[in-house]
Amino acid sequence: MGKTDENKLLKRNALLNAAYELFTGKGIHKTSISDIVERSGIAKGTFYLYFLDKYDLRNKLIVHKAGELFIQAEKALENTNYTVLEDRIVFFVEYIVDYLTENKTLLAFLTKNLSWGIFKEHLGKQTQMTEEGEIDFQWVLKTIFEQSPQKFKDPELMIYMIIEFVGSTVYSAILYQEPVDIQTLKPYLIRTVRFMIQDQEIIL
Repeated sequence: MGKTDENKLLKRNALLNAAYELFTGKGIHKTSISDIVERSGIAKGTFYLYFLDKYDLRNKLIVHKAGELFIQAEKALENTNYTVLEDRIVFFVEYIVDYLTENKTLLAFLTKNLSWGIFKEHLGKQTQMTEEGEIDFQWVLKTIFEQSPQKFKDPELMIYMIIEFVGSTVYSAILYQEPVDIQTLKPYLIRTVRFMIQDQEIIL
């Protein structure tokens, strides 16, 4: 990456970081673009080189934050001996649930705004990283499933269901201990995720 690209990435990340602080502090609707550029120290005109508006920034921020969490989980997975895809997916789920339990601000931001449509809209290039330096989740998932000896009926649908199920289930358990606290809920959560994976596996 050249110096120009590094500077662009630094400016983009400054805007993303400022937006995250403001969105989680004031709320998206009460945050203006002027607030974001003032907090980031980036010129207002520069904002529009990276984002269409604050809602476009929010969508890309979701991908950015989810990507950071994905990278951390992937690094942690490298230190395990899991080789079966089902076990690897369950490890990711447990790692992410534990991380969000300790980082409730991120939990509230992601689960309120996360949707598969955002990933489909902003990602999908056939490379591991997008031009903005973000993880291309679809490329990563495709690679993971292609490398696995296990085959599944509809891998993308399965992952979508797991994301939606985990996100919606853990939110109240972590933040409000409803209907039970997350530690009580987790074994049920993991068993259900395993069932979802096993139900989609093609038995040859």
